[in-house]
Amino acid sequence: MSTAREQPIFSTRAHVFQIDPATKRNWIPAGKHALTVSYFYDATRNVYRIISIGGAKAIINSTVTPNMTFTKTSQKFGQWADSRANTVYGLGFASEQHLTQFAEKFQEVKEAARLAREKSQDGGELTSPALGLTAHQVPPSPLVSTNGPGDEKLFRSQSADAPGPTERERLKKMLSEGSVGEVQWEAEFFALQDSNNKLANALREANAAAAQWRQQLEGQRSEAERLRQRVAELEAQAALEPPPVSEKEGTGQTLEQLEALVQTKDQEIQTLKSQAGGPREVPDTVEREETQQKVQDLETRNTELEHQLRATERSLEEARAERERARAEVGRAAQLLDVRLFELSELREGLARLAEAEP
Repeated sequence: MSTAREQPIFSTRAHVFQIDPATKRNWIPAGKHALTVSYFYDATRNVYRIISIGGAKAIINSTVTPNMTFTKTSQKFGQWADSRANTVYGLGFASEQHLTQFAEKFQEVKEAARLAREKSQDGGELTSPALGLTAHQVPPSPLVSTNGPGDEKLFRSQSADAPGPTERERLKKMLSEGSVGEVQWEAEFFALQDSNNKLANALREANAAAAQWRQQLEGQRSEAERLRQRVAELEAQAALEPPPVSEKEGTGQTLEQLEALVQTKDQEIQTLKSQAGGPREVPDTVEREETQQKVQDLETRNTELEHQLRATERSLEEARAERERARAEVGRAAQLLDVRLFELSELREGLARLAEAEP
């Protein structure tokens, strides 16, 4: 099919159906979604066509003739029979306004096709050699509708024996009336099917989001449990350390004892120095040497005590710094635990809202 010499004159979107060629009673949808349906005009041949393309093939390729009739079978559904294609097309529109516009355009195109035919026949009375009918006696399409014993809608091809005018008019009227309930049900069914697909996709997305939230919730729970264990370990470690007051008192007592001992030794050194440097009538070399040795020993001991005092002070400062670091770490862990617990609470609220929103 080529539309290079044809120009579109009207386009709309609708769900396209064709009658089932096997049963002649059920509609077969051309696709899951609405398609573009257009009127084309071929100026070379003075022909109007209704065309709808689905993928790489033509779903509708119907040449409009004066004998065709577009029938509204519901507020959003219409149909027409194409004798050349030996089928019946149905269109389900999104609104009654779109259906009305398409029907009005169909009537305009049909009238234009009739005028073109009259012009080609020099404006004389249009007659059909095969049926002997005037232009106002429109023969029915080869696919007509009839109601059987159970008011069941049936479509069949026109037989070789053409029925009489009265029978044709009766069949044409039945085709126009159609089975409104069945056609409307078909259109509503596919509309509901589209809505159901959208809802199913939304539900799948919600389930995926809920699964992701559950994973995040499990991760937050694990992190909170780890933080609780860390806080418990830090508290246990802090409990094992001596209280700050007792440690300070013990260290203070040690420092006081060392200072007192240093002062005592200093006094002894001064006493010995004074004794060694005082005037003596009979100097004793041995005693002086012993005294000097004692002085040296005391000075050495004094130096050791001073070193021990400085080492004790450093140990005290390090112990205080370590305790401050432990307290800071406990504080940070407690703050992080509070944040995780708050996030966990928000996740629970989100899951609760999602569970309430799910049908």
